[in-house]
Amino acid sequence: MRPMERLIVATIAIGLVVDARGGPWGQLAVSVAAWALLARLWLVSHPSQRPALLACLVYATAGEVFLSLAWGLYDYRLGNIPLFVPPGHVLLFTLGVRLAARLKDGAEWWIAAAALPVVAALALSGRDTLGPFLYALFLACMALSASRKLYATMLVLSLAMELWGTWLGNWTWRHEVPWTDLVTANPPLAAGAFYAALDLLVVSTVAAWRRQSPASPILTPSTASHQAATCSARSSSR
Repeated sequence: MRPMERLIVATIAIGLVVDARGGPWGQLAVSVAAWALLARLWLVSHPSQRPALLACLVYATAGEVFLSLAWGLYDYRLGNIPLFVPPGHVLLFTLGVRLAARLKDGAEWWIAAAALPVVAALALSGRDTLGPFLYALFLACMALSASRKLYATMLVLSLAMELWGTWLGNWTWRHEVPWTDLVTANPPLAAGAFYAALDLLVVSTVAAWRRQSPASPILTPSTASHQAATCSARSSSR
């Protein structure tokens, strides 16, 4: 792993421990660390990439407000949205972009195929009937975008983070999904589908700004301007 990738992993993995076990000041300390790392990422990124980072941050924040506070899919430990969560989404996506670039061709479909029987088993057992809908969203994003390696990578990364965060008690997914008759696991296997949808939103937004095609450019050979139109486009390896 490169230095920035190690910093992101450490900030998320250790930060969640500090938030859960660090007492009254733990969450504040993690928030400062997450925003500081995002600021460093901003500074080392090419100026053409910064609108995408900003759009990612805005959409991630809006998504948290809707999914947690409005829809009530999950609850954070203190009943709020911790200040480290929005930058944490951008950092995790940055990590995903970097790792996905090194994923072997075809591996994305093996990851998608490996998830299917688990999603099906959880749904058939009645433990996670939301899962098939999330998995369908994930497949739709795979079909609509060229960034399939990214989405497959984010499916794995987000599940790892979700397992860690829910085990520590940083957040909890509600068993009964509000507004529906569905139930979900804590966490749902296909939570990475939300990251796939996030990328589509960001790429489309930045493409509209630049009056370019909204095709996701993250992992395809393309022009510099297309490469900038990604939620977490590669920054310097510093």
